[in-house]
This record gives sequence, C-alpha cells and structure tokens, in this order.
Amino acid sequence: MMFRYLTTLIIVAIAGFGMFIQYQNYTENPWTRDGQVRAHIVQITPRVTGPVTKVYIDDNSQVKQGDILFEIEPSLYIADLNNALAKELQAQALLEKALNENNRAQALESRTHGTVSVLDLNNYENAVQTAKANLASVKAVVEQAQLNLDFTKVIAPTDGFITNLNLRIGAQVVANNPVVALIDENSFWIEGFFKETDLEGVKAGNKATVALMMNPDEIIDAEVDSIGYGIAKSDGSTGNTLLPNVNPNFQWIRLAQRVPVKIRINNVPEAVQLRVGLTASVKIFKS
Repeated sequence: MMFRYLTTLIIVAIAGFGMFIQYQNYTENPWTRDGQVRAHIVQITPRVTGPVTKVYIDDNSQVKQGDILFEIEPSLYIADLNNALAKELQAQALLEKALNENNRAQALESRTHGTVSVLDLNNYENAVQTAKANLASVKAVVEQAQLNLDFTKVIAPTDGFITNLNLRIGAQVVANNPVVALIDENSFWIEGFFKETDLEGVKAGNKATVALMMNPDEIIDAEVDSIGYGIAKSDGSTGNTLLPNVNPNFQWIRLAQRVPVKIRINNVPEAVQLRVGLTASVKIFKS
C-alpha cells in the first residue's frame, strides 16, 4: 500500500514539475496560435478608360515585374497622339515664321537705323516668345497623348500573384478604378496577436518561429519586426441612435487585450507556399 502511495506521489510530482517547466517556458517564450499571414495587396488600376482587348493573366497566376497584364483598346489614343503631333508641326512652323520675321526686322534695323520702329521690333520679339511658348505647350500635349497610349498596356509594378481575377476581354475599364488584385510576393509577413501580459520584455529583433496550420511540420525562421502601438476601442463607440455602445462585462474578471506583433520572415522552407490569410502559430524567444 505504501509503495502505491509513493508511486502515485512520484507521478504527481513529475507531472507537476513538467507543468511548471512548460509554464516557465511559456512565460519566457510567449506563444500564440492567433496569427495570420499578411502581405501588401497592390490594386492594379488602369490610367485610361476603354474596353479590354487582351488579357495575358489567369486567376491565381504568378507574374513578374514589367509583365503586361492586359491591354485596353488603343485606337482613340492613337488618334489623339496623331492629332497632337500634327499640332506640334503647326506650332513648329509658326515658330519658324516668327523667327524669320524677327531676324529680317533685326537685319534691316542693323543696316539702316530707324528703318523698323522700336514697337515693331518688340512685337516681332514677342511673337517669337509666344510661338516658343505655344510649341512648348503643344509638346506637353504630345507627351500626354503618348503616355495615354502607353497606358493602354497595363503592366505589373512588382513580382506577385494574381488573385480573384474577374477581368475578361470586352470588359469596360474606367481610369483610376482598380480592377485586378496583385499580392506582392516580396512583402509577406506574419501578424501575431499576443496577450498584453505576454509582451513584457519582448522587443524588435527577438528571434521567433512560425508554423502554419497548412504546414504544421515546417518551421519558418523569423524575428520580431515591431509591436503595435494601439488597438481599436469597442466600448464608447457611437451606436445607431448616437448613444455609446457599452458591452456588459464581469467586474471581477479583467481580460487581457491582444496586441498585434509584426513578425518578419527570414527564411521560408521550399515546401511552404505563403498565402494571405493562412493561420499561423508564433513563438517568440526573448533575449
């Protein structure tokens, strides 16, 4: 009987010691399962309006910076460019005419003083300056027309992944309205939400490990990038009747708030493909 009590006591002691070690490890190296994969989403926005004539991408496809994503009907913008080029030729001809008249007046005046009045000389000079300004203005119009034509080819601004693609040939796109979502593949990070009681001593640069629910056996090497400086407050926000929203709570229970911690990814195993929104577990090693 004594042996059975002793055995039970030893087992309980070992279990208690194990729990103590686990608790101490948790307090020294905070851990959370409330983490998510994040990345910057680039909204591809056409700079000009028109129907789509070609689409070079598929949903969930990978693209490289500079790849053409889709094209917009260019006919209208080709016509605008040709019209601007014609006006540039006209402005150039007017400038040459003004220069010739001014040079002729200056030559006459230099040979025989008083042949051309001062007022006429000034008018000729002003005509030259006006023609130069007009040519510069037309050149700006040509440049704008050329840019608009170039904008009919929409290119990828960075390497990334196309997702939730709904664009089709014939669809009308409008300038400055986003139509394609591009996930920047070089911007992935992990957002871990830790209890405020776990963040004492945690600072930027602390080593961290990340495991995704999708790949639980693959450990991602990471480190703390930064700790959030604030979270939204729900109590006191204005409700539908302009009265404050106040959630009921138990006065004797103080719930720890969760603070976002940005985790920088240092190395991703080959078997892991990061995807925005995946669930992650994060462990921080204080130093």
